[in-house]
Amino acid sequence: MKLVVNSEGVYLTKVGECFCLKKEGQKQDIAAKKVEQIIITTSTALSTDAIELAVENNIDIVFLKKYGKPFGRVWHSKVGSISTIRKRQLNLDSNKMGTILVKEFLTQKMTNQVEFLNELSMNRRDNRKNEIKEDVEKIKKLIQKIKDIPEDTKINDIRGSLQGYEGTASRIYFSRLSDLIPEKYKFDGRSKNPAKDEFNCMLNYGYGIMYSNVERACILAGLDPYIGIMHVDNYNRQAFVFDLIEMYRIYIDKIVFKLFTTKKIKKEHFDKVEGGLYLNKSGKEILISKYNEEIEKKIQYKGRKIELQNIIQYDCHNIANKILNGGD
Repeated sequence: MKLVVNSEGVYLTKVGECFCLKKEGQKQDIAAKKVEQIIITTSTALSTDAIELAVENNIDIVFLKKYGKPFGRVWHSKVGSISTIRKRQLNLDSNKMGTILVKEFLTQKMTNQVEFLNELSMNRRDNRKNEIKEDVEKIKKLIQKIKDIPEDTKINDIRGSLQGYEGTASRIYFSRLSDLIPEKYKFDGRSKNPAKDEFNCMLNYGYGIMYSNVERACILAGLDPYIGIMHVDNYNRQAFVFDLIEMYRIYIDKIVFKLFTTKKIKKEHFDKVEGGLYLNKSGKEILISKYNEEIEKKIQYKGRKIELQNIIQYDCHNIANKILNGGD
């Protein structure tokens, strides 16, 4: 389970082999063996004993900013990237393997969008069914353009084109999602921190949580999160995580879309801030609860049923092996 600390004034400490949450005379003990990750989203006091217990049990602690983006984490000091993989990652923007991987990441992202739109059109009986099919065909053409790029092309020579194809597909996709949610929550494209609307506000927070899981899987597989291929690796920016997360955004999209279309979301789940909206405590609780539920579900993956959180780890190990075996 993920232990989410989402209330101000909580003190997280250790009692025996348990984490103990204390607040205003109330306390709750949770066995460390049941916890796989601790997510702290607001003002919390944390004891060194609790940190030590987490490290001893290979539990990473993730700290999120108010908009959901991770700003720090604590984990076992032995976890780190393998030097050979790191060296080969540095060459990915100028060799065949880098192009192969980026094409895989982007075509998977866009294929996920196509499959979700097809799901949404399946039971429709109005004009939107045909409109969605038209959107699907447009995105499929963009996928084919990416597939047609020769694998021996250097990423630096095609980065702009790839970003253009991806951006066009995303505009088509999100425009259709906006069209299908309740009228009062419709939005005009993607907006980031702060989000301009409720849908993007929840997306951004959800992506932040997913980002922390992808970064963890990346590190455990021996991949350096700071050495990107598609996303340029600027100082102190986990560029490779931005590359990898493209394949998993769909899971957040589906969760958020369902919350809106089943009318689980209300205006009071958001607070106004300068320039946009902020997902408040009640909104975070709804999203995190649904996320935890979905990430533990077993889904069909390459011929077997596996939990989403394990799929991400499995993919990262496969990517690391590809880089080792073909990233010269």
